[in-house]
Amino acid sequence: MQQKQVSRKTMLVLLALQRGELTEHLIYQNLAKRVKDEHNSEILGRIGEEELRHAKIWEKMTGKQVKPNKIKAWFYSILAILLGYTFVLKKMERGEDKASKGYSALIAEVPQAKQIAEDEDRHEQELLAMLDEERLQYIGSMVLGLSDALVELSGTLAGLTFALQNTRLIALSGLITGISATLSMASSEYLSAKNSGDKNAAKSSMYTGIAYLFTVAFMVLPYLLLESYVLALVLMLVVVVVIIMLFTYYTSIAKDLPFGKRFLEMTLISL
Repeated sequence: MQQKQVSRKTMLVLLALQRGELTEHLIYQNLAKRVKDEHNSEILGRIGEEELRHAKIWEKMTGKQVKPNKIKAWFYSILAILLGYTFVLKKMERGEDKASKGYSALIAEVPQAKQIAEDEDRHEQELLAMLDEERLQYIGSMVLGLSDALVELSGTLAGLTFALQNTRLIALSGLITGISATLSMASSEYLSAKNSGDKNAAKSSMYTGIAYLFTVAFMVLPYLLLESYVLALVLMLVVVVVIIMLFTYYTSIAKDLPFGKRFLEMTLISL
């Protein structure tokens, strides 16, 4: 295929798409190596190879070689370790939607864009069909631990703040209360899941306890770092909002849920 003459604007778009395809090739390949499920790993590897094929098509069109964005590929690989491959794939899926729109706009000048747009649509369907990560099965347990910790401990810390007016004593009291509540909540979740016939009651309990304990730690942290109990209280409330925002963003991406409505709902309940 000979290089086709296109407008400067289209050339810049093609170069951006070429680099994007190479970057996504790296991301998919990295994810394929990390995913333990053979079926999912195979699909990711195949999609990664198709991304590479797309990049080579654009290279023939542009007549130039570009390098992938290794920082972005590295970032998504780390993100997969921390937040799970489902979250990363959902983020990638949203990128596929944007890419498909970009390809559609090029069809008039670059006919090959139509086939690649169809490939991107197929990628999205394959990704949607394969997502079944363990941690997402326990989102409900994590929400339970998170929301209970936010509601119970924020009120407790606020009361202790004005009663004790000493950040170290407040932090110590908060930690004792939080750890006790963590054990209580985890035990309650285990019994509830066990009585409902859940074979993975222990895992449900574990996810609830971990979510609760991490929330407690972050909420108590301002009292360990600051001398002023008033500033510590304000920062604790800011931490509560940030925790809600981050967790809501995670679930909205991973579970395809509306961010704004859920964020407002959890914030109003917790505060």
